[in-house]
Amino acid sequence: MIDLAVGIIIGTAFNKVVSTIVSAVIMPPLSLLTDDVNLSNKKWILREAVDSVEEVAIGYGELIESLLDFGIIAFTIFVMVKFINRFKEKSEDPSNKEVETPKNIALLSSMEQLLREQNAILKNEK
Repeated sequence: MIDLAVGIIIGTAFNKVVSTIVSAVIMPPLSLLTDDVNLSNKKWILREAVDSVEEVAIGYGELIESLLDFGIIAFTIFVMVKFINRFKEKSEDPSNKEVETPKNIALLSSMEQLLREQNAILKNEK
């Protein structure tokens, strides 16, 4: 439960970092490439603001920034999970002496070996 809480807290902080990177580092050079157009302010206006009626618009610039945020976060999580799984596979392999095998995996491995020996003895008795 504590691991989940730590993961959520780190994920939230990482989301803020990525949002800042996208809005302050990636978007300014992108606006230079598009003749100083700030993409976060881009929108399709469906209805203009008139007197007391508010403007109705679809903000596609904000959507682009959110998609960049999501893409960076998703890629980073993908790389981290692949990295963690590589070490997990190494630690669960009882024949790999490079990484210490967890006790539950070592116990299961020794039980498997004992069952194989028992089966071999039973086959020889028949």
